[in-house]
Amino acid sequence: MTDAGAWRSDRLDVDGYLARLGIPARPPGRAALDEIHERHVRTFTFDNADVLLRQHPGVDLDAVQEKFVGRGRGGYCFEHSTLLSAALEQLGYRVIRRLARVGDPAGGPVGTRTHLVVEVVLDGERLLCDPGFGMSIVRPVPLIDGHEEEQDGERFRVVRTHEGDVAAWQLQRLRGQGWEVQHTTDEIPVHPADVADGHHVTSTSPGSHFTTSLIVARRLPDRHVTLTSDGVTIRRPGAPTEHQDVSPGELREWLGILDPHLSAEETERLLAWAAEHRTVSQRPAGRPTTAG
Repeated sequence: MTDAGAWRSDRLDVDGYLARLGIPARPPGRAALDEIHERHVRTFTFDNADVLLRQHPGVDLDAVQEKFVGRGRGGYCFEHSTLLSAALEQLGYRVIRRLARVGDPAGGPVGTRTHLVVEVVLDGERLLCDPGFGMSIVRPVPLIDGHEEEQDGERFRVVRTHEGDVAAWQLQRLRGQGWEVQHTTDEIPVHPADVADGHHVTSTSPGSHFTTSLIVARRLPDRHVTLTSDGVTIRRPGAPTEHQDVSPGELREWLGILDPHLSAEETERLLAWAAEHRTVSQRPAGRPTTAG
């Protein structure tokens, strides 16, 4: 486990964070941890708006706190997991930050370790917290080889594996064609500089999809919605996945529904970016396609 002091977790306004989530502080426990994780996932959007607007403040705790706790904004994994891990440490949990590779190693080349997750050790059990993935788990899952569980109509599985000689864990999600690897988390120690480097690559590399495509995702009460500059994907428990193109006007409407807490000026700049980088021809409005 890395030194909690190096992460400056004591700088977080944990009361302000819990107020954002709308929950009180409670002693460490599984029910309390589940509540914090789920409220975090449902409160903050997963988005890359600041990357596209070229105004990203960075992923150190002070910047993340001002953005999420201060303004109710969202972001991506480095921000979500930085905030959650600091809050959990202040609340008395044993926290280990982990880096992961996104994608399936068996399906071709995978990228660098540019996904940040949080491991919590509670009552002798290791739990994976992953608040900053586009299609994120809602609650922590035990790091037990072969463990499966359903959350909000989606089925997840944890599989023990290796990254070279290093022990690792895969988080998988059941799709129509079978289990899909979301990411592989290794057990190499993580330091603040690793997170800063990962964020730099993710937010500046021309090969990063965060620099080339809009994404705003949120778990709403009855559905999970992923919005891009070209379309929207809607997942409801027990129903086929819907994919629908969106017009510029519909894009504005969906931003209002998902509410990433952008200012009016930021919204206009983001819509202008989306219009400039639009890549698909439109089907008639209101005609979704479905996929498994």
